[in-house]
Amino acid sequence: MASKLQAQIAWGSRVVTVGGDAPVRIQSMTNTDTVDAIGTAIQVKELALAGSELVRITVNTPEAAAAVPHIREQLDRMGIDVPLIGDFHYNGHTLLTQYPDCAQALSKYRINPGNVGKGDKRDKQFGQMIEAALRFDKPVRIGVNWGSLDQELLVSMMDANSARTAPWDASKVMTEALIESALGSAAEAVRLGMHSAQILLSCKVSGVQDLVRVYQELAKRCDYALHLGLTEAGMGTKGTVASAAALAVLLQQGIGDTIRVSLTPAPGEARTQEVVVASEILQSLGFRSFAPSVTACPGCGRTTSTTFQELTQQIDHFLRAQMPVWKTKYAGVEKMKVAVMGCIVNGPGESKHADIGISLPGTGEAPAAPVFIDGAKAMTLRGERIAEEFQVVVENYIAKRYGQHQAKEVMA
Repeated sequence: MASKLQAQIAWGSRVVTVGGDAPVRIQSMTNTDTVDAIGTAIQVKELALAGSELVRITVNTPEAAAAVPHIREQLDRMGIDVPLIGDFHYNGHTLLTQYPDCAQALSKYRINPGNVGKGDKRDKQFGQMIEAALRFDKPVRIGVNWGSLDQELLVSMMDANSARTAPWDASKVMTEALIESALGSAAEAVRLGMHSAQILLSCKVSGVQDLVRVYQELAKRCDYALHLGLTEAGMGTKGTVASAAALAVLLQQGIGDTIRVSLTPAPGEARTQEVVVASEILQSLGFRSFAPSVTACPGCGRTTSTTFQELTQQIDHFLRAQMPVWKTKYAGVEKMKVAVMGCIVNGPGESKHADIGISLPGTGEAPAAPVFIDGAKAMTLRGERIAEEFQVVVENYIAKRYGQHQAKEVMA
């Protein structure tokens, strides 16, 4: 059920292929004021370094549109070639027409059919946005959202439904309206001259079962590349679990080509958390590898010490922080598995299954931590600096194992 059409989203020499047999891509969105070009560029850089392959920015005012080329310039100076997507609502037709430098600096446009215009203005203003995409050779995402669904379409479909002998329930009408809005707009874009492969679709809702139902039906009825994500997923655990539940079901069925986890950040929380969650979803499903995975036990009465918790957190943060550098130096390091276990029950076994693992002493156990490398016991750490020493062991292991792989590739 994966999309057959393949879009290319490019900036400079970098081309991100979406759809077809390409891997599922991670997208994120800034929450800065786009007028603040420096601040927005910094956040885009943070999201890109965290693993976001596409970053969307709000373009809602003339000042924001004027800032887009400067944001792109700042990113280019920093060596960040991640494609930028412009998020347009209400006045996108005006901004893309009056600010051609903005239209050129963006790599893709997001168009919301529900916010393009009403009545006779809708087709004209939608056409102006498609004309800009054609002029600058940019793909578009036609992104329908049930919070801003085309009301004229919805009312028309509800009236038609009420005349049925056996009317559908309201949720089915809503599902059909979302799909009709997306497919109808895509058909209009094609009529205006866009190639089907340069069109991506999304139909976002905030309920897990609703999202699954909408995308299952949408995937049956089109070959466009599809962008997945719960809209307004929520904060923290709720947003993370809801997004994982919905996206995992669809991705396992082969539905979805790009994903975004729309988390509401807690006060002071990094915007990059949504990228971390998205990458964990794909990595947990075995679809992609982004960073070495850390297996750790949940703890029980045998593990009264917090050492294994602290070490797990320390190692996980360390691995993620180093990945932007390591992925350019050590081919394959993102597939490494590390185990940090809290006692002898499952510790040695899990450590043997990992590339490198440590079994820390639990309550009443001898103050010794055996370390297993590639399935064999390599050493035992003791004393007050087990955590620090194990991190050094991990670093040395990566340099030795994956550095050798890199050297072999260079020699070849």
